[in-house]
Amino acid sequence: MGNYRSFNEVEESYFRDHPEEIDDYIKLIFEEYDQDGNIGALLSSLRVLSRVKGVSKIAQETGLSRKGIQKALSADGNPNFASINAILHAMGYRLFPQKLDA
Repeated sequence: MGNYRSFNEVEESYFRDHPEEIDDYIKLIFEEYDQDGNIGALLSSLRVLSRVKGVSKIAQETGLSRKGIQKALSADGNPNFASINAILHAMGYRLFPQKLDA
């Protein structure tokens, strides 16, 4: 058998090579979460981006441990709002409310 990479590894490699696409991807994953409510998919995507941005750097800026960040952003994670907000800030983003169309 060959040595295959996981989808997350391919995705992480892609964003390392194309960091200019991260902004659009962040918007997309939150839009998809808004539509389907799949928190596992959202957290998994944020976990990939945290590795691209540097988990050690994020840990240092948030005061969370590397392991805590990886666990919080796992598909089975259950992070609190403050942790997600801190992680997003450390990655250079913020949560921003947007009025829904009536």
